[in-house]
Parts: sequence; C-alpha cells; structure tokens
Amino acid sequence: MSSVETTIFTHEVVGSGPASGMKFTGREWIGAYSGADVPLLVALHGGGYTSAYFDVPDYSLIRRAAQLGVPIVAIDRPGYGGSSAVPDGDSVLVQNARVLDHLIAEIWAAKGQGTTGVVLIGHSIGSAIALEIASRQPDWPLLGVAVSGFLLEAPHGDIAAFAALPDLTILEIPNEYKAGLMFGPSWTRPDDMPEASYAANAPLVKAEMIEVISTYLDLAPGVAAAITVPMHIRQGEFDERYVSDATHVAEFASAFTAAPCVDARLALGGGHVIDYSRCGFAFQIEQLAFALTCATIQWRATRSPTT
Repeated sequence: MSSVETTIFTHEVVGSGPASGMKFTGREWIGAYSGADVPLLVALHGGGYTSAYFDVPDYSLIRRAAQLGVPIVAIDRPGYGGSSAVPDGDSVLVQNARVLDHLIAEIWAAKGQGTTGVVLIGHSIGSAIALEIASRQPDWPLLGVAVSGFLLEAPHGDIAAFAALPDLTILEIPNEYKAGLMFGPSWTRPDDMPEASYAANAPLVKAEMIEVISTYLDLAPGVAAAITVPMHIRQGEFDERYVSDATHVAEFASAFTAAPCVDARLALGGGHVIDYSRCGFAFQIEQLAFALTCATIQWRATRSPTT
C-alpha cells in the first residue's frame, strides 16, 4: 500500500447552516476512478483518535480503498485534529451529526462528482454519529452505512468509571492504558500492534464518551428505526466497550426496521479496534465490498427492469 499517496486536507464550511464558518481537517484519497458503480466513502473515527485511525500504515482503509479506485474522505470530527469544536448543546453527539451533515453536503458537492453517492463508515462514537446523520435523511445521496464498535449495552462499570475521571473537557489517556481498552487478547493482534496504532491516538472529548455509553443508548433504537438505507454492522468478538455477543448483535440489527437489508455479525478475533486486529484486513475488505454493493444497488434502482 506504500505507493498510494494520502492527502491531508483542510475545509472551511462556507454555506449557511449549523457548520457555517467551522474549519475541518482530515485525510483523503480522491483519485482517478471510472464508472457509475463507485461510491464516495466518508469515514468518521471514534473517541480518542483522529482521521489517522483510517490511515495507519499497513492497516489503512484509505489506502485499501484507493487500491480499488474508491474515493474516500476521513474527517477529523469536531474537537479532534484541526477541526473546530461543536458549540455547547444538550447532546454533543447530535451536535456532531448536525455539523457533519452540513460538512458532508459540501464535500459531496466538491468531491463526489462521478460517484453514485455517499457511504458512511463509522467506528465506535463515529458509528453513533453516522447513525444519527443517516436518521436525519440528509439532502445529499446517502447509499449505505457501515458501523463497528457500537452496540446497545455498555458494561455497567464503564459509565461510573468515566464519570469519575477528572473534571476536564479533554482527557489525555496513556497509550499503554488505552491499548488495554481497545485491543483483544495478545494473540488477536499483529506483531506490531498496539504500538503501530499510537500515531492515531488523540486526547478524548470526555462528554461524548460519557454520552455514547449512557443516555444515547436509550435513544439509539429510535435512531436506527429511522434509517432507510442498507446497513453493515460488525462487532469485535473481544470488544469490551460493549456487551458483545451474537445475541446483542442480533438485537442491534433488529432495530433497523426500515433498512432494506442489514448485514450484521461478530468479527471473530476482533477487539474494539477491529481494523488493527488480525482480522482487520478481511474486515476492511468486507466494508469496501458493502460500499461497492450499495453503489450497484443504487445504479440498478435508477433503471427500469426492462433496460
């Protein structure tokens, strides 16, 4: 994957709306591609990471997408990297969704030409925000959503543990401690992990972490029920940030009552950060295959059965 060049970008939102005047940074590959069956991927990272989560050497979703000729934009979510923080509000996750919906509309207009539409890819907190965006029925053409590292039940001790952390907006979490939370058993990790992932680490926005494992879990089923595009769901077998087993994955999948199709299962051998597990290569290929299928479904839907 070394021959693929990833571009660092900065985008200031100029149109009127909730993100007007906000600055966003991230990483992207917008290269030469052809045909109507290609989506534009927009990737949203989890808490305590930046868009570099999707571009760690040898584990890069951006570079794998580029090798298939699929354009991809990985955004530094509000408060991460060089991106503006969201304004104060009742829900930091909903505020994220509002401003990112606006941002993606401008990204689509600027970089989506020639593609069929947008497929959202979210990890962890980025998954919750991707679902929130999809439930809003955005004005830009959303084809599908792929999420990982998010279910409907968090371990009971996690909420109290995060609430008890220092009264700070941003939390610095030591790399080694964070690795213990994010990864599965040692045998599930490639030899260079977790150290290779440290370059993607960033201070954690505390409010979003507490919200995503507490109040938002009660709202998530209603959010899921409002989504009307295909869904791809993977949960690491050894993801300890949520109660992760086949039953809970099936429960989550059943909430997407308006989605035309839902592909949901455990990623065997995966930790919370499936991308960095031994099964990460297969996982990313599955996500890319799903995105390409969504583009094909859209292409088919625009043509009559007789053409």
